[in-house]
Amino acid sequence: MPNIKIFAGNSHPELAQRIAQRLGTEPSKVVLKKFANQETCVEIGESVRGEDVYILQSGCGEVNDHLMEMLIMIHACKIASAERVTAVIPCYPYARQDKKDKSRAPISAKLVANMLSVAGADHIITMDLHASQIQGFFDIPVDNLYAEPAVLKWIKENIENWRECVIVSPDAGGAKRVVSIADRLNVNFALIHKERAVANEVQRMTLVGDVDNRIAIIVDDLADTCGTVVKAAEKLKEAGAKAVYAVMTHGVFSGPALERVMGSCIEAIVVSNTIPQHEKIAICPKIQVIDVSSIIGEAIRRTHNGESISYLLKNIPL
Repeated sequence: MPNIKIFAGNSHPELAQRIAQRLGTEPSKVVLKKFANQETCVEIGESVRGEDVYILQSGCGEVNDHLMEMLIMIHACKIASAERVTAVIPCYPYARQDKKDKSRAPISAKLVANMLSVAGADHIITMDLHASQIQGFFDIPVDNLYAEPAVLKWIKENIENWRECVIVSPDAGGAKRVVSIADRLNVNFALIHKERAVANEVQRMTLVGDVDNRIAIIVDDLADTCGTVVKAAEKLKEAGAKAVYAVMTHGVFSGPALERVMGSCIEAIVVSNTIPQHEKIAICPKIQVIDVSSIIGEAIRRTHNGESISYLLKNIPL
């Protein structure tokens, strides 16, 4: 494909390789290293003058280092006369800090948006933002892709009696996502209302809906410490669910997450490859991975050719 350059940061080189392969190209040359004082050094290894540049970096692992790496790469390409620089961020960093939920709390997601714009990004491609309002933090175009088509495909292919399942949201915030999936599968949905005492710790849960003698599929955008999803699974089992599956777009799995999942009643926890999962699968065989590189790759191809990406919001590209 002419006039297109794909640069990968250190966060997820394997995903960048898959996307480049789909586009019939190779990731472009870039050297990313640290100086002795731990400052990030970026050296773009080929000309980007007049090119359409895509920089892929996911908000995982060493989040702050990877964010800084991406900002410097965007800036380096911009001042090297790239025609357009698109930041491809499969998992948006600081997405959960999207509102002022208590006094003196920062809105870090807005700060990240400002940093990306100031660095020189012309366009953002991301997937399943924690809150879709984050798109409004930018004054540049943002394409928020959905893992939903890939999730629907996985459910139909891997759950035998999927027509008898119930899609469950572990909190009120994810109700819209769950209703959309339940409608497309033509099944019922349920909701778990949770109350938190402090961040990352759930105090009390109430189930709204009927899961008795059915397969329950918990759907959410992010699996972090997995406290919520494991407690939700226990609640569903108590309410008579035959089996419990969990489907999450971004599998962060920090702290005691993997031990919690292994010791839980969840049959399988399904995540996309917006974050690398190889090491985690070795520790926790309950993790299964959906490949979303085709969706992101097709979004890049359509953006480059000036085509609409609406089709990708409901369908998996061939």
